[in-house]
Amino acid sequence: MSNTLHYVSPIGELLLAERDGALSGLWIEGQKYFPQPLLDCPREDTASPLLREAAGWLDCYFAGERPPVSGLSLAPQGSGFRQEVWKLLLEIPYGQTTTYGELSRKLAARMGLPHMSPQAVGGAVGHNPISIIIPCHRVLGWDGRLTGYAGGLERKRWLLEHEGVHIG
Repeated sequence: MSNTLHYVSPIGELLLAERDGALSGLWIEGQKYFPQPLLDCPREDTASPLLREAAGWLDCYFAGERPPVSGLSLAPQGSGFRQEVWKLLLEIPYGQTTTYGELSRKLAARMGLPHMSPQAVGGAVGHNPISIIIPCHRVLGWDGRLTGYAGGLERKRWLLEHEGVHIG
């Protein structure tokens, strides 16, 4: 059973979900891969301490601060491959970007493989269940262009510009 919290942000309503004492989801309203069963969850008037902590993190982030992710208990659900990709996303510094190709090279190196498909990595990035906190918005196409964001490209642009990244 998941506890949820609805959060109003500058990019739209967010849904945070907690499972077994850890943050298991943060989705932007209307994004691709939204967990349909959570869509009908009732709004909570009181949230768990963990969800309040995550909402506080978002308050700081949207206020222009750089809150550390290390203090949050995160438990995104996914395959081992996706988990490894999401760990790489957490290493992308605030206000910086990388590409799907660069992520695939790093993951291949960690796994001792000669290469890794950027498309496979992109699929894992796109299915990141803890948007914003696990910063999938910081990943760009091979040529530095905005590509693929489950929450929509305008929201991706907003998040990057909020962090001081200017996309041409």
